Amino acid sequence: MNKIVIGTEKQSAFSYIDRNAEQIALLSDNLFWFGEPSLQEYESSALLIEVLEAAGFTTEKGLSGFDTAFLATWGEGGPVIALHAEYDGLPENSQQPGVLKKEPIVEGAPGHCEGHHANATVMTASALALKHTMEQHGLSGTLKVVGAPAEELALSRPYFVRDGYFNDVDLAFHNHIGMDFHTEYDVVQIACIAADFTFLGETAHAGLAPWRGRDALDAVVLMDVGLAQFREHMEPELRAHRVITHGGTQPNIIPEKASVWWMFRHPEAAGVTSLFEQAKNIAEGAALMTKTRLEVNVRSAVWPLRCNQTMADVMQRNIEAIGMPQWSGEELAFAREVQKAAGQPADGLLENVTPLTGPGPLIGASNDCGDISWKVPMGRVWFPGTVPGVSFHNWTAGIPLTSSITHKGTVVGAKALAGAALDFYMEPKLVADAKETFKKELNGITYEPMLPADQQPDCTVNQELMERFRDPMRAHYLAEKPRFT
Repeated sequence: MNKIVIGTEKQSAFSYIDRNAEQIALLSDNLFWFGEPSLQEYESSALLIEVLEAAGFTTEKGLSGFDTAFLATWGEGGPVIALHAEYDGLPENSQQPGVLKKEPIVEGAPGHCEGHHANATVMTASALALKHTMEQHGLSGTLKVVGAPAEELALSRPYFVRDGYFNDVDLAFHNHIGMDFHTEYDVVQIACIAADFTFLGETAHAGLAPWRGRDALDAVVLMDVGLAQFREHMEPELRAHRVITHGGTQPNIIPEKASVWWMFRHPEAAGVTSLFEQAKNIAEGAALMTKTRLEVNVRSAVWPLRCNQTMADVMQRNIEAIGMPQWSGEELAFAREVQKAAGQPADGLLENVTPLTGPGPLIGASNDCGDISWKVPMGRVWFPGTVPGVSFHNWTAGIPLTSSITHKGTVVGAKALAGAALDFYMEPKLVADAKETFKKELNGITYEPMLPADQQPDCTVNQELMERFRDPMRAHYLAEKPRFT
């Protein structure tokens, strides 16, 4: 792999990021304290839009019916490069940063225990650095910044692809917080279909005349049993998990309505579709056994996530040129304390970038940017903004997320993302190479959205949650907002 040369253009972008390091940290911390869960990211999206508009981007809000989605655009001509990231927190994940025990900011509230606030920060900081550099050096091209709500529900980006927002895009970049500094290629995350199965029956007095009822909750239970039995015959790569979202009102009334929210996963779109069809068959059987009526509503349907090898090679050269942050003794000691709190070996922080040695490992999680990665060539950078050994979606992952560890990680992540995008803006052949590699990687597979053509998102998820917690959470918002220069 040829070593990358940091020319004057890239030096300009990196200098912009270094000059605004405090503002990058402030943006990240503001988003952390908002702590908004999927589809309720009103404060988060508003601040990101404000920052981008102040820098001269034009914005479109409410993409595909998502109130908290946005598209910010700057420049003209080709190539067209899209940066996209998420900014949603998680229910029940409120955690005081820097505190080495479970201590919610607001008891029962949502919060950031994965680091999506940092993802959006890296996306935004790199976009500002790119615009600054392209203006300063007269580089042509179009830059798009796509704010994607509800990644934790694997929700929004398949809608964006289906609705044409990536039709004119040449290349796309994603980023994600991690414990190390690396990139990847090949299929690295699996496909997912999420759907509600709602059974409709008839109420009756559960003590006096239960025989007159048709129990919708029985249907939910029987579907669960059917899928549990089917697991014996599932391929090892298949996954199925659920929560019951409605089970009736009180025990002495036979439930006339019950719902269960299932997620199904497989490394391939065809495989997850097959599992979903079998689940529908099992649900139909449960409805027949209970004399109830079945309704199925697809929440989201996400292709597996693949990363382009040409883009990974370019990203890796930038990662190696930038290098890992220089951790202080205090940061290393803090990381070891976080690891102890998480019950993990106290090994501290990684101090070297991770080499790109081959196709990335396939992990069992899904990401809703998978559809983008089959529409256009896509690359991703994992930046070192959290502590090795902590588990996402757990309170311990929230401890370091406003620390200098995260702040330093967002700076190098923004540099890597901006540097790689600049390489493609400045070298048209690289764009052509990525597209050619992409064709080979698809290997004849034609992308078609798994989302139903007329499906519309339900943006009321977590609405009641935030109606309860918005005001007490607001008391902890930061007064100071970032101002990039």
